[in-house]
Amino acid sequence: METRVEMFMHPLSNSGAAGICPEMLEVAEEVNRAGDYSLAAEIYTSQLADLQHPDRGLCLRKADCLTQAGRISEALDSYCTAASLGKLRPEELPLLVDTIARTLREKELGFPGPGGESSSEEEGLESDGECGDDEALDLFSCRLCKCLLHEPTTVECGHTFCKICLDDEAITECVQCKKQFNEKKDGLPNDRRLDVVLSGLLGKLFATESKARKFWIEGQVLRGEKNHPEALEKYNAAVHLAPSIGRLLCQRAELHVEMRNFSLAVQDASSLCRIKPHWTKAHSLKATALSEAGRNDEALQEYLMCVALKPNWTKVKLQAQKVLSEVFSSVFENGNMPTPLHPLQGGVASRLIKPPASLMSLRPEAKKPGSSSQDSEFSVSKGSPVDDSSSRLSPPEGSTKSLAEVLAALPAPPGGVKRKHSGEGPSAGTNHPTKLLRSDVAGSSQTVSVCGGRTFPAELLDSGDMECPLCMRLFYEPVATPCGHTFCLKCLERCLDHKSNCPLCKENLSEYLATRGYNKTLLMEEVLQRYLGDELADRKTIHEEERKELSNLNQEVPVFVCTMAFPTIPCPLHVFEPRYRLMIRRSMETGTKQFGMCIADELKGFADYGCMLEVRDVKFFPDGRSVVDTIGVSRFKVLSHGQRDGYPTAKIEYLEDKKVEGEELVEILKMHDAVYEQANNWFTSLKDNMKSQILSHFGHLPSNDPDPLASPSGPAWSWWLLAVLPLENRAQLTILAMTSLKDRLIAIRRVLIFVTRRRPR
Repeated sequence: METRVEMFMHPLSNSGAAGICPEMLEVAEEVNRAGDYSLAAEIYTSQLADLQHPDRGLCLRKADCLTQAGRISEALDSYCTAASLGKLRPEELPLLVDTIARTLREKELGFPGPGGESSSEEEGLESDGECGDDEALDLFSCRLCKCLLHEPTTVECGHTFCKICLDDEAITECVQCKKQFNEKKDGLPNDRRLDVVLSGLLGKLFATESKARKFWIEGQVLRGEKNHPEALEKYNAAVHLAPSIGRLLCQRAELHVEMRNFSLAVQDASSLCRIKPHWTKAHSLKATALSEAGRNDEALQEYLMCVALKPNWTKVKLQAQKVLSEVFSSVFENGNMPTPLHPLQGGVASRLIKPPASLMSLRPEAKKPGSSSQDSEFSVSKGSPVDDSSSRLSPPEGSTKSLAEVLAALPAPPGGVKRKHSGEGPSAGTNHPTKLLRSDVAGSSQTVSVCGGRTFPAELLDSGDMECPLCMRLFYEPVATPCGHTFCLKCLERCLDHKSNCPLCKENLSEYLATRGYNKTLLMEEVLQRYLGDELADRKTIHEEERKELSNLNQEVPVFVCTMAFPTIPCPLHVFEPRYRLMIRRSMETGTKQFGMCIADELKGFADYGCMLEVRDVKFFPDGRSVVDTIGVSRFKVLSHGQRDGYPTAKIEYLEDKKVEGEELVEILKMHDAVYEQANNWFTSLKDNMKSQILSHFGHLPSNDPDPLASPSGPAWSWWLLAVLPLENRAQLTILAMTSLKDRLIAIRRVLIFVTRRRPR
């Protein structure tokens, strides 16, 4: 869809002059709105022919119509006539600028339509041209400054940026995931240290660019302090090491402009335009330097290129109109300029308006056989490009630099699409922009690829560079601490179970432990996946095998040695020992959410019988302790005692009550009801304070079970009663180990009789 600039209706100099017909002017306006620009131009031409003296407003209206009709040569004649009658103002030239830019875009740059880095000015086009700047980002680029990471610092969400970028107080959230950064109590951003592993890795893989980046950052700091001479030295050192980094050249050119070294600024901007031919910021910077140097003809070229590349960049479009008006005005600044004839007398060659080359350049070149008039409107000079002629920095005095040369000197960008003229014979054809590779292996690419733009010799990256200092194996789920050290997630968690200090530098990590911000370092993870894929696959296999072994509760179960636990009965735990922190964490990570509970045994370490517990909830404290809400599931017998990573384990077999039938079943059911009634009477007879304590810890006495043998562990009320009765652990353990419901009921009845007799009357 073509971008159309709304036509500005220029006021007439003398609307009442003899020869002006208001009705015809209205017709011209209607025809123009209908899109028949050539007819509108003819109407304005006829009106001008009836005037004794040309009207400036009519000349401009005619020029605009001819411009929109694509008849640029004739339009320029009318603009020149208007300029001779009064200085052209920038706001009178939007159509001319837009048409020239659109022609450049479509016919020279090979972009279809108006182009579309942005569809509206609200998207940042008026700021500084940073939007859509064709800056390729790869794996090792900072997403804030878009350059190679310098002093890489990993934030709590796992993304990595340059430290100096994060020091900006305006940066309060991650630009990638939008997570808010943690703040200190005084409201300032947390002190962040550089990521030691990533910093060493970048210095090894991209040694030259890393050094250049260091000088570059130092230059930025000095420039911010207004120490321009020393800043320039740093920038020069950086450019010497990395001459093809666009943003570096851009900043040095801006520094030259600040120091009023406009010729040097033009040189840097020209190099930048060669490196990034479609980067609007590059052409804008060059235009600014040329304009400041008073070289408006050349500045106009760059402004027009900016508008061609980014049609909606209003700020630059207005600047192009301003410079173009000055170019027109320069034609008539000479007071001895001959007075123009009537605009319709004679042909172009016979007119006394003879603008210098600055305007003649907009006229069409001599038509070649077989070429169309439209082709000849804008043709690109095959001479040397604007960038590489040092003599152009100081044009010879008295030279008649033409705007035709201005437009003719607009080259198709290096490596870009150049229009093939019908009469020029063989052409290089259509060559789309290709990668501009640096001689340095750390060079940046102009296109984003799946493996990133930067390259490095494969032998530089060794798996030894990516080993966890704790387990001495390849990083698996790498996490970076606030102090900048990297460990496997599981390794770090185990260390923090014992002490809240960094295992390497011993810095206190209590705050880090409290937030439990163990997010993987995403850049490190990506490097492992891309460049050490086979090693990472082996490491993952080992991890999965270990996880599978931990989750097999039929083979070996973790054991918490603490207290008695019973099926169906809640058992809250306060976990603070490092070994049990690890055990609980593993039971949650593997998804089993189960472990065994046994009481201690002086000889064996823990008893031969216990109860499996299932985790219902875990609440962590800032210091790493936790409260675990569990409930009894089933009983087991220990077959063998073991240990894993400091906590006890056991091979077990699960216990179930023996099945009974016939008279024995009838007897058990009768005994079951009698013992339940006895238990209920005992609980009812307790003092209120005693009952309140029992209810707060264990809840109410479960109801009588109509089928006490349905569950492998028997009726729930029997375990509730066993948990609240005042029995020693060994006595409770004996009853827990029974697989006969009858024997268990007999034992409970004896205990009830005993405690009832001992209760004071």
